[in-house]
Amino acid sequence: MLPEEYQKARVLPPHLRKQPAPEAPFSYVIRDAKSSDLPDIREIYNHYVLNSVVTFDEKAMTLREWKGKFAHLTKHGYPILVAETPSGQVIGYALVQPWRQKSAFRYTVENSIYLRAASTGKGLGRDLLGALVDRCQEAGYREMIAVIADSGAEASIKLHEEYGFKEVGRMGRVGFKFGRSIGTVTLQRSMKKASKKA
Repeated sequence: MLPEEYQKARVLPPHLRKQPAPEAPFSYVIRDAKSSDLPDIREIYNHYVLNSVVTFDEKAMTLREWKGKFAHLTKHGYPILVAETPSGQVIGYALVQPWRQKSAFRYTVENSIYLRAASTGKGLGRDLLGALVDRCQEAGYREMIAVIADSGAEASIKLHEEYGFKEVGRMGRVGFKFGRSIGTVTLQRSMKKASKKA
């Protein structure tokens, strides 16, 4: 019989064990997106396309498609923001786009916010939404719409409600993804009247 088979391994008491290095604080800056951010934005978005029902897209977007979308939105002055860590990693983005194409809807925008999976639950979504609302108010938009899946996106609905969005409608079973039907919840925020809750 070997000694290690009958002798218990020695374990140092907690105060003598080497402590793990403290985790770096979660920090980031929110800034305007640049075309060089598009590979990161595409990677973040495609994770949700392929793994969730929070977007109804079923095919991953190509970098070419993102470049076209970015060019169109920036040409027309729609804000596109990213959150970047001190090391330069893009960990989330937020943008608005026209809610409808007819000209009478020009003061109403629809938002999209997506985060890297490891960056959720830390307040980043709230900060991105707040910055996006501020930018849209400065640009003169009057209403912001959020269309959110009615399954698997409860945190997103709660976030929008905390930021002054009100539910204005539901549609059931309008999408079909991963072999099941999905509905939508539509929330709306007036840019002049609603204010963020304390």
